[in-house]
Amino acid sequence: MTWSIIARDPATSQFGIAVATRFFAVGARVPYIAAGLGAIATQAFVNPYYGIDGIKLLREGLNAHDVLATLLATDAGRESRQVHIMDASGAIAAYTGRDCVDWCGHVAGSGFSIAGNMLTGADVLDETAKTYIANDSLPFPRRLIAAMRAGEAAGGDKRGKQSAALVIHGEEEWPALDIRADDHPDPLGELERLERVSHELWVHFRASMPTRQNPAGNTDRSVIDASIEAARARRS
Repeated sequence: MTWSIIARDPATSQFGIAVATRFFAVGARVPYIAAGLGAIATQAFVNPYYGIDGIKLLREGLNAHDVLATLLATDAGRESRQVHIMDASGAIAAYTGRDCVDWCGHVAGSGFSIAGNMLTGADVLDETAKTYIANDSLPFPRRLIAAMRAGEAAGGDKRGKQSAALVIHGEEEWPALDIRADDHPDPLGELERLERVSHELWVHFRASMPTRQNPAGNTDRSVIDASIEAARARRS
């Protein structure tokens, strides 16, 4: 009942997932990312343990294909599931159960994977892919949203639209960006707005947060304030 894109940004090595659907709070259940290791989107009749256990298996060193095989082997409801996975090497594994609602399927390219079900047609995934490929000059979050907007313009979820989410992870266990529209008449448009808002304060604060390499981070507010003011000056 949704479609999603998993991608890895070649410039930053960040993993990202963008997802949209005609259902409530899709960001709470579909996207799972392990920093530096891979990403999983579980959809259709969502099985959250595909994300939870799949991330654990990626941490244990399994590749995308072995993770997928392990998850499916333990789930008697697999014919109602859809899942796709990208690992740290860029390998992609995907599965669409035979009981998923048409149109359903999966496409993949260099550095990205797209899967969907209950869509108006194959054009949704094709246009999502074409737009992602064509917009490699965009910042990674905006590239993912633009791709999803193209899929929506091609028909999207055949029931309509309600929620969307975007999650991006870099090197740290916490996300570089995690935004959601849980119940909105234009959820992807709301993601666009939230992504723009993130540049007002969040991106500057994020640069000062603790990391594994710098556990204290930066607690000097003047540094954050200076970054914010410099960005405002550039925009004016």
